[in-house]
Amino acid sequence: MFLDLNLPEPLMKSLERMGFKEPTPVQAAAIPPGLEGKDVLASARTGTGKTAAFGIPIIAGLLENPDASALVLTPTRELAAQVADNLKSLAADSRIASALLIGGEPIVKQFKRLRGHPRLIVGTPGRVNDHLIRGSLTLDRTAFLALDETDRMLDMGFGPQLEEICSYLPEQRQTFMFSATFPRNIMKLSQRYLTEPVRIETDPVCAPAENLKQETFRLQEKEKYPRLLEELDLRPDGSVVVFVKTKRGAERMAERLKADGCFSDALHGDLKQSRRDKVLAAFRNKKYRVLVATDVAARGIDVPHIELVVNYDMPQAPEDYIHRIGRTARAGA
Repeated sequence: MFLDLNLPEPLMKSLERMGFKEPTPVQAAAIPPGLEGKDVLASARTGTGKTAAFGIPIIAGLLENPDASALVLTPTRELAAQVADNLKSLAADSRIASALLIGGEPIVKQFKRLRGHPRLIVGTPGRVNDHLIRGSLTLDRTAFLALDETDRMLDMGFGPQLEEICSYLPEQRQTFMFSATFPRNIMKLSQRYLTEPVRIETDPVCAPAENLKQETFRLQEKEKYPRLLEELDLRPDGSVVVFVKTKRGAERMAERLKADGCFSDALHGDLKQSRRDKVLAAFRNKKYRVLVATDVAARGIDVPHIELVVNYDMPQAPEDYIHRIGRTARAGA
């Protein structure tokens, strides 16, 4: 129970309002050492409540130390926006100002946010680094650092930016590192940035959520689209994410589905951030049923009404498959 953790009252109020009662396994394992000020190196499946696992100790620490600030880094804009929303809800009763720093949105707006001296910064490495170079962001009071989806950040080539950002941080700080996998490069990174971390592995990395039902269809290319329409007709309830390989393929598929009477839209890395936000907001609000996406959406979409994930094109790695299908059956559903 969260009541047993002796959390600050404003944080408990937020958790009660959000309906948090029992910690998930990763939260139960990560929060107590986090509250004790220890570094944490954790692995857990998508949809297991990782944000609260580092967010709760960070917000508790910020309440305890009014001069401190925190930095949370994620690989994609979508994940950064989702993490920022979750942390904002957790900090709602704590009066801790936050700022989201991501590419694809006007940097002038971000200058304005930063002039308000927010104590909780969430962003992608590229844009955070940009602000550091410009001098619009300082990290000398950063007592907490969280790296979310660290393996993905390294896969996307953010290693040099992470190094640059860490050079601006105080050596004395608490660090949380969350990663789907623990390959050699992650372990090397953890040795550089973490001090005697508590290591947490709550479940097998390449295992899907228990309540997921998976089906495989062996088809020729020309049979795939008619079968997709058939599967959509067989499942009239709930929203659907269809994963494809390419940005152009996503656009073409969305148009094709629209022409066949299925409300759909596309999400991929070539869209401006304002457009991506609109697409996701419309999907969350059930303005259309099918989201056709590239792997930019495999991490960072938490929409409760997703009932079906279709791997129209297969992903390149097992971890990406786990993240894709983890868009449904989240949090025990």
